Amino acid sequence: MSPTRIWLSWSSGKDSAWAMHELRSSGSFEVTGLITTINRDAGRVAMHAVRQELVEAQAHALGVPLIQIPIPAQCSNAAYDSAMESAMAQARAAGVLQIAFGDLFLEDIRRYREERLQSVGMKPIFPLWARPTAALAREMIGGGLRAYLTCVDPKQIEPRFAGREFDERLLEDLPGGADPCGERGEFHTFAFAGPMFSRPLKVSLGEIVTRDGFVFADVLPAFAAEAR
Repeated sequence: MSPTRIWLSWSSGKDSAWAMHELRSSGSFEVTGLITTINRDAGRVAMHAVRQELVEAQAHALGVPLIQIPIPAQCSNAAYDSAMESAMAQARAAGVLQIAFGDLFLEDIRRYREERLQSVGMKPIFPLWARPTAALAREMIGGGLRAYLTCVDPKQIEPRFAGREFDERLLEDLPGGADPCGERGEFHTFAFAGPMFSRPLKVSLGEIVTRDGFVFADVLPAFAAEAR
């Protein structure tokens, strides 16, 4: 039986990257598209604040087309739902009826995705769902995944974590109440190497800024870093 053709919700971070790895390893699915919401005012991935050209580089290294969904910086739920419905129409037109997500354990988010997709005749897949996050984080790191923390919520963990690499040392340094995978929004990441990519992405860290109550670490493509 041929693998089921699906799209993957792509945040640019470690969870969506590891979801890609799991989906490919299963042999049951073929990811034929990556869906990414882009802040159209900033040209960056929503919330993760990763530069648009770096997400495009990720897609190229994955060998999967990128479907970019532009949304405003201050995006209402109605505007977000409308943008996603248009993307789902595009998926159905391509013969894709299932969307995968890298969600781990937040029931309200899963329920929202299930309800929204059901309303447009689509089905969600959660390849990482309910995996113990402490073990999952170490599995990712042990499996070769490399990522930087691009966004930190200083109300949950210290600002100094912004820009750090997601590695064993980071897991040891996280406060006891923080989820090792940042599932409660403690941090967001940018994945730049791992078994899901055909090659590592050449990147470096830029400036770290505080904006809108969050601490952001800019990730630069190699050519941009060299030009500074």
